[in-house]
Amino acid sequence: MSAWLPSAPCSRVCVESVGSPAAVPRALLRLAALLAVLLFGIVLIPVVGRLAAVWRDRLTRTWCRTIVRATGVRLRMTGAAPPGGGLLLVANHISWLDIPLLAAVRPARMLAKAEIRQWPVAGVLTASSGALFIQRDRLRALPRTVERIADSLRGGSAVVVFPEGSTWCGRAQGHFRRAAFQAALDAAVPVQPVHLHYRFDGGAATTAPAFVGSDSLLTSVWRVVSARALVAEVRVEPVLPAGSAPDRRTLALAAETATTAAARTGTVVVETADAHRRSAEAHRRSADADRRTAEVHRRSANPEAYAHL
Repeated sequence: MSAWLPSAPCSRVCVESVGSPAAVPRALLRLAALLAVLLFGIVLIPVVGRLAAVWRDRLTRTWCRTIVRATGVRLRMTGAAPPGGGLLLVANHISWLDIPLLAAVRPARMLAKAEIRQWPVAGVLTASSGALFIQRDRLRALPRTVERIADSLRGGSAVVVFPEGSTWCGRAQGHFRRAAFQAALDAAVPVQPVHLHYRFDGGAATTAPAFVGSDSLLTSVWRVVSARALVAEVRVEPVLPAGSAPDRRTLALAAETATTAAARTGTVVVETADAHRRSAEAHRRSADADRRTAEVHRRSANPEAYAHL
């Protein structure tokens, strides 16, 4: 493996175990629903490809949202809609779910590692979507890949890139690599930062959807469909206009800062929600204790009335 190849310190140790025997029937139903939605989309690819761009994008967004819902994950999206035309979408990378989530923001060509071609189902979908594949262990291929991204951007396409170069567990985030940002500069198009976050409904962040380390795709998918009340939060940050940065280093740092700032804000919100929930639980327990104490006093004051109980 090349020494420059990006990697994350996250492993399966980082990932929470959320399944239980009781969750198996629900997980099997979700898995069947997911496969049905995916196969339905594959069958319709030739038909959708002939539609006008506006209808094609609308159907793609709907299909990707349906994929997420089929896994039992609720989608919450905030922020303004990204602009049209050539656009580089960049986001932190946690899970295979990130791909349909970003397509729900705006359908785009994805920069994907060449190994994905060999994945069952996902490989077919990725290739048919017009993905740009990169051989990550070949540094010499990188300039040509940047040229291909720039050509797509000049042609008015959106391109999705995960600049960390590897998946992280979601509790930490890697630095954004600069190469893809050179394509945005060469094509003179804006950059759209997006922050992805997974948590349980109620506030607590979770690493369950993470696809890291030695995880297989099937293992990660099963963990997602087995989980209960997962929420995927997609936060579309303010766009970085073309020409807003003098070089790719500055542009990459600006995009990374936007997503990490969103992560910190999300953490504060979650911690606040957790504090409110704990406070409400404490009040409820206190009220229950007061009721029990009052009941004891009533029985002590009039024991004959409770003799038959």
